[in-house]
Amino acid sequence: MTSQTRRYDLDWLRVIAILAVYIHHIGMPFNGDDFHIMNTESSKVLDDIMVFFEQFRLPLLFLISGTGTIFAFSKRTWIQFVKERAIRLLIPLVFGVLFIVPPQTYFEHKNEGLSYRDIYTNFDFGVNHLWFIENLFWMSLVLIPFILFLKSSKSTIFIQLFQRLTARKLGAFLLVIPLLLILIISKIYFPSDSKSLFNLSSTCYYGFFFMIGMVFASAELTWKHLKLYRKRNAILFLASTILFYTYYLMPHEALLPYFSETVLWNLWYIVCGLVGWSFVITLVGYGQIWLHKKSVLVQKLNEAIYPFYILHQTVIIVFAYYIVQFDLSISLKIIILLLTSFPVIVLIYRFLIYPFAIPRMLFGMKKKQKKTR
Repeated sequence: MTSQTRRYDLDWLRVIAILAVYIHHIGMPFNGDDFHIMNTESSKVLDDIMVFFEQFRLPLLFLISGTGTIFAFSKRTWIQFVKERAIRLLIPLVFGVLFIVPPQTYFEHKNEGLSYRDIYTNFDFGVNHLWFIENLFWMSLVLIPFILFLKSSKSTIFIQLFQRLTARKLGAFLLVIPLLLILIISKIYFPSDSKSLFNLSSTCYYGFFFMIGMVFASAELTWKHLKLYRKRNAILFLASTILFYTYYLMPHEALLPYFSETVLWNLWYIVCGLVGWSFVITLVGYGQIWLHKKSVLVQKLNEAIYPFYILHQTVIIVFAYYIVQFDLSISLKIIILLLTSFPVIVLIYRFLIYPFAIPRMLFGMKKKQKKTR
């Protein structure tokens, strides 16, 4: 995109979304979930907060990635697009699986006597947090026909109908209905919460946000509608939040005599979907007011955020392995983990990745532009 058409609000939202993922992983050793490194004590309050933010940090990231995919396709043939996706996504994924993720496996099982040699001799590789890159790569390829449709004149009627829908006061919010249907139906056959590409309940749910991001990028008037109705959408988000926590904190044992386990789970999926969708459309609307300004800072951050994402979980796990052993409160451990991991990630990026061509390629960055005199 040129400087005249670049969506700086989306650049900021991408940075914010990935930083939110980082903050989420900072809290994971302490919230009682099954993370790679766990503290002996956990915080129920922290878990209650994190379960809320889980509903929209990744949906936001997938929606923004969908818009970025359309922009990446805009000046390329589909063959050039596949090549670009392979360079920006597949190479970092393979490199990450072979060299970035293994330290996570090592420290997770260090006390069990696992060695680095065992990881490589046993081919004990996993994608871990890089599942997002894996999903993004395959979604991009599978949806090439949909992208070609959106870029062609055949999509004119579809785009016009979509823009008419979002022009209505509750139009954009009503898109939550197909989202909830996708989630509830897919959970019947794929009830797992796994982020595996083959767990279709997860893939289809995030895929909806990814595809909607593509449609948003193709429907210029929809951006204006999201901006116009941002306050109304914010009210819907607030109402969804109240509904979410009301249901989350409700003692479900009292409901079991009246509702089946399946119904209770479906109600949970509904409140989660309402929060996730209402937040995303609200933030996209307000982002056009708060964030759509050209900035040297966001350009630098937007360039750094992808390597930051690839590195962050490994660095967190390495530090967390030692920090959870300290005889300190959970809050102090979180602060120490934040103050140690963040500077290390930044230093690795600044001095080992940013200046050099090969590391830049391995971490999905574009070639460094030479300064003109």
